[in-house]
Amino acid sequence: MMHGSQVFASKDINPSAIGLQNRISTNFSRKYCKAIDSGFSKDEAMRSAIIETENIVAFSLNPQKKKILKDDLANQISIKVINKCGWSFGLVGKEGISYFKKYFIEINEKTTPNKKLSG
Repeated sequence: MMHGSQVFASKDINPSAIGLQNRISTNFSRKYCKAIDSGFSKDEAMRSAIIETENIVAFSLNPQKKKILKDDLANQISIKVINKCGWSFGLVGKEGISYFKKYFIEINEKTTPNKKLSG
């Protein structure tokens, strides 16, 4: 049975890395949707959630953060955000997920080029 918050992980990723990826994507989607609900623009919400989530990741002692693939994480974040609050800014379904993923990767690279949410 498939669920909306499924994890897409590479074959060599271990359960600890999957757990960390889940925590990162859940934290990001919660912060992003909360910012949208508070009246932030899409860009403001994105930058705020990226910075807050990166600060958590930066202080994580979990060595598995290096094994998280950017594309997998971006995909999981996009699924969670679109399922949780995408309707509130007009993004739904696979098209919404695809759009949000590209948008997330673009803004993430511009917002903090020297930090990463993934390895």
